Amino acid sequence: MNKQTIFSTLLMMMLLAFPSGLQASSPYTNPSSTYALAIPKQVTFCQENIDLRRMDVRERFDRELLAMNFMHSATLQLVKRANRYFPIIEPILKANHIPDDMKYLCCIESSLNPKSVSGTGAAGLWQFMATTAKEYGLQVNSEVDERFHIEKSTVAACQYLKDAYEIYKDWNLVAAAYNAGKRRITTSLEEQQVDDYFDLYLNEETSRYVYRILACKWVMEHLQDYGFYLRESDLYQPIDYRKVVVNKAVASWVDFAKAQGCTFKQLKEANLWIKGNVLTNSSGRLYEVKLPANDKALQFDEKNLKTHHQAWIYEGK
Repeated sequence: MNKQTIFSTLLMMMLLAFPSGLQASSPYTNPSSTYALAIPKQVTFCQENIDLRRMDVRERFDRELLAMNFMHSATLQLVKRANRYFPIIEPILKANHIPDDMKYLCCIESSLNPKSVSGTGAAGLWQFMATTAKEYGLQVNSEVDERFHIEKSTVAACQYLKDAYEIYKDWNLVAAAYNAGKRRITTSLEEQQVDDYFDLYLNEETSRYVYRILACKWVMEHLQDYGFYLRESDLYQPIDYRKVVVNKAVASWVDFAKAQGCTFKQLKEANLWIKGNVLTNSSGRLYEVKLPANDKALQFDEKNLKTHHQAWIYEGK
């Protein structure tokens, strides 16, 4: 086989492998090229404009933007989960006068995984440590762990954020304090004689923390600009629950679930705050237990999809 024949054969193989040549392909294909990402001139967080023309701010934001964009599976799953959990979180933030953008803090804390437990023992959507959770009114013991209670932990997080805002009057510093603790941020501000998060020299984790939130918000608001295409059916759907009030001991959560017409697994998935199989409840405390509303509550129904943010959905073909 001569060189011309070999060249022609290789060219034909390439054309068969990539029939569209160098033209843009469908968003649902897997393009082989990698491009640097467009960086905006500014982003907005809690109604504050953050200038990204400052070199250090721009490059730190770019680092987290790259991480959000090229950790494809994590980012896609985050958006899918947001469709289920944002409708729960957002009204609680609003009722407690916390900026809506703080929901992205929750995204960075746990990737919106309500079962999340860190290596240091922080737990739930908002990643409370047990001591802090108790300080903010959450019950944490061998039978109940309300760090995994989505609504109650969100209320507790709101109170923490309010307390921090009373100190700093700046939501960027509030977010940093959520990560590092109020004492560390206050001490750092005093020692370094600055009053702005973007001027603080902090440990690696807290130095990246606010930028992660900013990048998360930006990508989730501009998904298709960064190559993320979801159909309506890709999003995790909200689950319809009914609630049963429990104000006495439960000898067996398994028996309780069966009596309510569901399995123990379904009970636990709906109420992650339940630990073990019993509830002593000697004080007669009130607990709201979620249960599937009906037989269809846990069935995926493509004809009745709910989309929290329509901008997440790719409308092309």
